[in-house]
Amino acid sequence: MSPSQRSGSNRAATIIIVIADIMAGIIGLWILMYLLDANRANDLVNFLQDAARWLAGWSWDLFTFDEAWARVVAGYGLAAIVYLFAGHALANVLRRR
Repeated sequence: MSPSQRSGSNRAATIIIVIADIMAGIIGLWILMYLLDANRANDLVNFLQDAARWLAGWSWDLFTFDEAWARVVAGYGLAAIVYLFAGHALANVLRRR
C-alpha cells in the first residue's frame, strides 16, 4: 500500500472516531443532564435531549426498569457504548488496510 493510500485510510479512521466520540458525547451529556434534573425549558438541554433521542432511537425504550433514571441510563448508555465500540472498531479496520 502506498503512503498516500495509508494516509487516506488514517484520515478516514480519524474522522470516524471523531464522529463516534461526538455521538457518544452527546448521549452522555444528555444522561448527565437527565440525572442532574436539568431545566428542560433551557434550549441547550432541549437540543441535547432531541439529539440524544434521535441518536439512540433504536435503544431509547429498550429496557423496562421501574425507575425512569435506570431506563435512561441503560437505554441511552447502550447506544453510546455501541457507537464508541463500532466507530473505533471500524477505524481500526481502516487503519490496518
